[in-house]
Amino acid sequence: MSTEDEPDVSHHFAEWAARIQLPDLDDRARQAAKMSILDTIGVALAARTSEPAVRTISELVRDDGGRPESLIWGSDDRVPAAAAAFANGAMAHGLDYDDQTPWGQHASSSVVPTALALAERRGEVSGADLIAAVAVGQDVFARLRCHVGWRKDWNLSSVLGVYAATAAGARVLGLSAEQVEHALGIASQQSAGIMEVVAGTGSDLRGTYAGFAARGAATAVLLAERGLCGVEQLFEGPVGVFATYFGGHYDRAAMLADLGHDLLGASTLYKLWPAVGTSHSHIHAMLELLREHDLTHEDLAEIRVSVGDYHRLMCTPLAVRQAPTTLVDAKFSLPFLVALAAVHQTVAVEHFTDAGLQDARVRAVAQRVVPIDDARLDWNLELPPGRVDVTTLDGRTFGRVGSHYPGSAERPVTWPELEEKFRRCAPAQSPGQHERVEAFIELIRNLESVTDVAILGGRLS
Repeated sequence: MSTEDEPDVSHHFAEWAARIQLPDLDDRARQAAKMSILDTIGVALAARTSEPAVRTISELVRDDGGRPESLIWGSDDRVPAAAAAFANGAMAHGLDYDDQTPWGQHASSSVVPTALALAERRGEVSGADLIAAVAVGQDVFARLRCHVGWRKDWNLSSVLGVYAATAAGARVLGLSAEQVEHALGIASQQSAGIMEVVAGTGSDLRGTYAGFAARGAATAVLLAERGLCGVEQLFEGPVGVFATYFGGHYDRAAMLADLGHDLLGASTLYKLWPAVGTSHSHIHAMLELLREHDLTHEDLAEIRVSVGDYHRLMCTPLAVRQAPTTLVDAKFSLPFLVALAAVHQTVAVEHFTDAGLQDARVRAVAQRVVPIDDARLDWNLELPPGRVDVTTLDGRTFGRVGSHYPGSAERPVTWPELEEKFRRCAPAQSPGQHERVEAFIELIRNLESVTDVAILGGRLS
């Protein structure tokens, strides 16, 4: 707990966010920030054309209009910075294809839209400053994520993401440490998100939540810049963030350990399948079982998926999860995702369409998926890899644990893989577009040399 001699952790985060410079980043943290910028913009572009839920927000933002400060990605429309962060953040998480920490939850889908929208508003923000801003946002998010007593009741991606995005946005605008601390306090008014939004069915809201955090962060930064004050005991006060959201359970010493030296964003993970990250080990196990034993989905009589407490959410209610009715629900349905992998030998954006939800082959296989409770797979900090066991029509049984799946800490995504993912997310639609995509990738690769990142938004509009 903070004292008069040892101020609230928000003070330490603010000091760090205000002073961070590109040379403070080691190569891993620098590369992670650049990869996240490329990846976040890529998955947002894919969502803009394939996820109906995000269109509502983009249409509202566009219709509301306002001062043309920042670009809605993939368009020629410029709107106020906070509004652009709202639209782009919604797109960034719309497909559940955005990056994540090794412990789950998503930072960059709030951090990157906030930082880039505010950079466009300010103008003449260098690539080096954008990299530093994204890195500090990722670091703040990971430090909060790892060291609070999460009870799986609040959605950490939005509850904590608004603070990470605020730190990044404040760094972009060059706010003082005192102003950053005020901005974090102001952001508390937008720190929200219940797990029912994530685990419930029948709603499109889950795919858009990062936009709300990004908009709140951008607004908090701009208000702090104008002089609005925050609160001194934001996180550790008697009724502060840690007491209110986490029952007072947090590890202050671990949260601040090596702050400014060990940037935890360096461990960011990137997805190769557009689905909730907690399903990827089961998807991998399914794919490997088919490959190793020369099977197809037509050979399978039953598929048993071992599930812990969080996996169980993706299987409940089972009948609904086996036949999801929205694209957002399909990405959070373990039976549907495992069936999708079995039928198509992969999981891709093009599988999540209205026609894809009605695919008779996938729906039939999903009916054969049976969840088996296994408390050893409960989510504490790092989620243990899931297991899949199958019985074939001729009575054979095979099983496999889905460890070392593509995009895991054990098998991280490489730059070439991420670039290929970006090409799939931002496909060439016209002659010359291919060259623009390749030029954009090269631009992010060499972002340190860019003098004004405002050029990023227009390169793929």
